[in-house]
Amino acid sequence: MPENAKFNCEGILITFDELVGKLLDFINDKPEREYKIVVGTDSRADKEVHLITAVSIVRVGNGGRYFWTKSGIVIVPTMRERIYKEVMYSIAFTQELKSRLKDKLGDEYFWDKKISVHLDVGQKGPTKELVDAVVGMVKGYGFEAVIKPDSYAAFVLADRHT
Repeated sequence: MPENAKFNCEGILITFDELVGKLLDFINDKPEREYKIVVGTDSRADKEVHLITAVSIVRVGNGGRYFWTKSGIVIVPTMRERIYKEVMYSIAFTQELKSRLKDKLGDEYFWDKKISVHLDVGQKGPTKELVDAVVGMVKGYGFEAVIKPDSYAAFVLADRHT
């Protein structure tokens, strides 16, 4: 994730540090509740694309908020390369986000699958052959991997902005 990335927060652009602050504010508003962080990336099916990454914080059983950012143009000649770029972008973003939140909330806060990476792949359609590989990549980095039809951060939230 580029250091100068800006995130859309209800029409206002904020920095990564401000994003972390907004997530912490949401958690600290009701610290007794359970929270999940969900990250997903999507792009258009084209050779030159912008990767749109959405991050959502869910107050389990009581709504949530989401933010999104758009990368610079990325060249991806094939669908396979586009999916791998989306996945690696989500993983890199999630690693940095977890690290920053861990500094503020402590080491144990994000255990027990509270952070997941949503992938724009599923058991049906042209991406089915990629499912095992990309799920393995995400799990290899220690995150829960979620695929379609449950991966709403990638194919609903991020897709709104592609």
